[in-house]
Amino acid sequence: MTAEAAHWETLLAACSGIFTTPSFQIFIRMLSAWALCPGRRTVTRIYQLSEPLPEKAHDAYHRFLREATWSMAALWKLVAVRLVSLFYPTGKIPIDTDDTLFHKSGRKVNGCAWWRDAMRSTGQNVVHAFGLNLVLLTLRVKAPWGGEPLGLPINMRLHRKNGASLIDLADEMVREVAGWFPDRTFDLCCDGFYATLAGNGLPRTQVTSRMRQDAALYELPPKRKKNQRGRPRKRGSRLPTPIQMAQSKTGWRRVTVEERGKRKARLVLSRKVLWYSVLPERPVLLVISRDPKGKENDDFFFTTDLTATPEEVVARYCGRWSIEDTFKNVKQSLGGQQPQSWKAHGPERASALSLWLYSLIWLWYIDTLASQQTWTPRPWYPHKTTPSFVDAIASLRRVLWNKRIFSNSARTSIRPEIIRTLITVLANAV
Repeated sequence: MTAEAAHWETLLAACSGIFTTPSFQIFIRMLSAWALCPGRRTVTRIYQLSEPLPEKAHDAYHRFLREATWSMAALWKLVAVRLVSLFYPTGKIPIDTDDTLFHKSGRKVNGCAWWRDAMRSTGQNVVHAFGLNLVLLTLRVKAPWGGEPLGLPINMRLHRKNGASLIDLADEMVREVAGWFPDRTFDLCCDGFYATLAGNGLPRTQVTSRMRQDAALYELPPKRKKNQRGRPRKRGSRLPTPIQMAQSKTGWRRVTVEERGKRKARLVLSRKVLWYSVLPERPVLLVISRDPKGKENDDFFFTTDLTATPEEVVARYCGRWSIEDTFKNVKQSLGGQQPQSWKAHGPERASALSLWLYSLIWLWYIDTLASQQTWTPRPWYPHKTTPSFVDAIASLRRVLWNKRIFSNSARTSIRPEIIRTLITVLANAV
């Protein structure tokens, strides 16, 4: 067995305490087969790779998802602790949150409902789709090779109709993760929909998000005069809205900001304000970001971290795009929407496992192959210098196929170039 294959098995073996012995055997076979599976990742297709003989009935895999006694929360904690210890042993922990829709079909899929599809909707045309509405929390990781950061899932919640709101679920996840790391502080970044999390009193967490262009802003309340009567003022004078502040001709600074791994010039205007409707008790730092060339619209950000510089605030928010890449990669390369599990915990667990597997594959890849070029240069992409998730999962497939096919076979009768070609074809099969 190669060192890469042994490391993959070690990562899976660390989860053994979460399962019973029979369930753990299904778990390790399912996760490896999920990574290997070409085509649609339905439970039955994954089963055929998990049980080529077969030793277990296919319904054991369905039961594993829908009703087996194991905790997804324990799996999230395990991978979160491993990732934080590797990438952020000290200092603040950067996290991002957002929601996405996993499309499903069928009238009786537990947890499914009709939701607004943000990817296909526009301001004039709202598109609804049937599926699971998932709220995700990711750890933002700077990869060893640089470039755009990675968003590695560390927690997830299923949003149900007439249940807890998206804001409440995000709040719940952040508090749970904060409980796993009681001595650490967090930088949470989210889009404008989740801006009200800034006023939820999240433990040891600073929030960075977008601010409404028409937000009602105020000066800080003035200090009380000696012997002044009446209750203290809660807010100062009304300020212009952010869009009105952006019309100012003075106060702008030219800075260089890191946006998704690239350095860009920006003009920034910042000031401390009181956004009373969201966070009435303490000020936030408003940052207006402008493209010096005038090609892009102004952006309006805020943060509860008053020690942050304007360029840090802009960079933090732009790094939030890593969670969007996570959604795309899990859906397109791991088939997160495809398992056809309908009952009980099945749909939620299958979706969560696809996201959990995404984190595990990147963890394995960075631990074992980050210093190597694992892709073959192509004439249509001659300037590629950093790996994508497709490269990471193809590398894992090479290792797993090599182990599965040749671990108990002599290779002397097979030419090396035939073996390499066979493994390469299998690794890139989708």
